[in-house]
Amino acid sequence: MGMMTGTGPLSPKPAGTFNFEPPKPGSELYLERTPKRIRAAIAGETVADSRRAMLLQESGHQPIYYFPPEDVRSELLKPSDKHTHCPKKGEASYYTVRVGERIVKDAAWYYPQPLDGAPPIKDLIAFYWDRIDQWLEEDEEVFGHARDPYHRIDIRRTARHIRISLDGALLAETDRALALFESNLPTRWYMPREDVVAELEPSEKITRCPYKGEAHYFSVAGVEGGEDLVWYYPEPFAEVGRIADLVCFYNEKVDLEVDGELAERTDTPFKHGVKSQPAPA
Repeated sequence: MGMMTGTGPLSPKPAGTFNFEPPKPGSELYLERTPKRIRAAIAGETVADSRRAMLLQESGHQPIYYFPPEDVRSELLKPSDKHTHCPKKGEASYYTVRVGERIVKDAAWYYPQPLDGAPPIKDLIAFYWDRIDQWLEEDEEVFGHARDPYHRIDIRRTARHIRISLDGALLAETDRALALFESNLPTRWYMPREDVVAELEPSEKITRCPYKGEAHYFSVAGVEGGEDLVWYYPEPFAEVGRIADLVCFYNEKVDLEVDGELAERTDTPFKHGVKSQPAPA
């Protein structure tokens, strides 16, 4: 989440208010150069490698890297018959990428003639994140989507009393949670597993967050709606290492009381859960 997603200031549903007339919600585009070296690889071959990549922010979407054509291996690209139209950017043309015997259809796109008023993206090349096997920012692999430079996470120890239940059944209760505040998301309450009274069953689901790392899941046994209700990070990134092995429940799916006050179930993209993500190639 960042300024363009969730309830960020330039998202389709901003949480706050301005003292000026902002753009129409959902209409914003913002392009800036990233100081990071960005690489994209397929089947072990680097397809794009740039120290001049641009990051495009679009309201309601995760950021996308756009590469100068000179930093993309043109011999691996074959023009595609696919074309799409974006009302904010114009008509996009596509490339299929071939690396040896590996063919990734319509994996990349560019705008040969962007609309007037669009950021200067003419001929810059972008790739679908999930059609690339490996993304690197500098020398570290990034999962899920490009990191948003305006995304922030704060973790604070709290003595607030946290009680979690579902359909009247107590699931967990703690006075020693860590409160994780993440841009434009509800506060997440991470707690010791010993403070969970419900029976947890290991799940096969795994998801990857570009800011926290690889999450593993538990289901709550014997409770309707308890599938993949709890997650934890066995080896989180160093920046959020304090949450290692602590468990967290979906605020969107449980009855959460903070100091005796029932919290509203928040409406986020995660209210229906998330799909398990296969390991990178």
